[in-house]
Amino acid sequence: MDAKQSQRNIFAAAAAGCIGSTGFTLVMPFLPLYIAELGTTDFGEIAMWSGLTLAATPAVTAISAPLWGRVGDRYGSKVLVIRSIAAFILTKAAMAFVTAPWQLLALRALLGVFAGYGALTISMAAESAPRHRMAHAIGIVQTGHRLGPAIGPVIGGALAPLVGLRNVFLAASVFYTAALLLVVFIYREPREGRAPRALRAGREVFAQLLRLPGFVLALFLIFGLQTVDRSFGPVLPLYVEQVGIESARVPIVSGVLFSLAAVSAAFGAFLAGRLLLRFSAKRVIVVGSLAAALGMAAIVVAPSLWIVGAAMMVVGAAIGTATTTVWAVAGSLLPADAHATGFGLMTTANLIGLAFSPVIAGFIGGSGLRIVFVADVILLLILGGLVARKLTSDALRPAPDAPIAES
Repeated sequence: MDAKQSQRNIFAAAAAGCIGSTGFTLVMPFLPLYIAELGTTDFGEIAMWSGLTLAATPAVTAISAPLWGRVGDRYGSKVLVIRSIAAFILTKAAMAFVTAPWQLLALRALLGVFAGYGALTISMAAESAPRHRMAHAIGIVQTGHRLGPAIGPVIGGALAPLVGLRNVFLAASVFYTAALLLVVFIYREPREGRAPRALRAGREVFAQLLRLPGFVLALFLIFGLQTVDRSFGPVLPLYVEQVGIESARVPIVSGVLFSLAAVSAAFGAFLAGRLLLRFSAKRVIVVGSLAAALGMAAIVVAPSLWIVGAAMMVVGAAIGTATTTVWAVAGSLLPADAHATGFGLMTTANLIGLAFSPVIAGFIGGSGLRIVFVADVILLLILGGLVARKLTSDALRPAPDAPIAES
């Protein structure tokens, strides 16, 4: 593959990921309001349906992502991404016409069956880049993934009063249509024209991946970093109120803090590729984990709005950098016939952290909001210590049969 097409592929994967994550988060600001509009009046039931609906897609995707990855290893990721985005277009549009909360929940669960294209866009970029540029390619795609949740709720919140809650779901379908066109017309499969690979049995491949030096550690790091990244969601608004912000301003202040963290994480993801040109992956991950721990500690020992804001930016950038580096390291380990499968497993680790983190944070936060941040500091120190002790040069060495993009 020539350099120009490689760059086009990376752009298409990053743009499709960004547009898709933007469309996915458009409805976040008003989902409880939509459930109320469907006829649910009890606040407890609204909260229950909102939680179940939000959890349905990542829960199902955590199971389906590695399985779709096996198909991607045989036929290429492009066809699977097209299938996934087409399913999103139809399902998101259908959500505009539901008449009961259970129908919304069912459609979100159905999305999980066809989802997982976020991991596939990372795999697409990684396979399209020369090996020495893999971290840079993954960083660009993850930057897009991080920017989507930062701007999606803002766009959705602005659209809802203008076009109505139902029509925002149709707007999300338009976003996915744009992502589909990018993949169809710009991305070219690196393996295009080659015969489909003969796959080994799934159990054999999964066992091989788990035996790769450093891969299980990478899965745990992805889980741990995602757990920290999403832990303060349930408690941050309450913590903002505790530091002296009046109740009426808590939602807007919390929204700004979440946006700062998301944009900083996107910057960190982009920065990771550049740092890896100068420093070892071990150093980048350890320093990123320690920097995030210091940011969390600052929130605990010196609570004020300005400290919290600065700390959120440090934590976001540090976790974004460390997470992207882990994905790049793990991606370099993957054998040629398990590339998409490996990224699917990493997505599963990521989604498990996403699903469990708010629950755990909400549980321990009941004993004191600062305990959540203290627990984050401890977990980050553990992650940094594990990398310092366990990640060796052998763990960074690509597998002998790992795919190398043509340049």
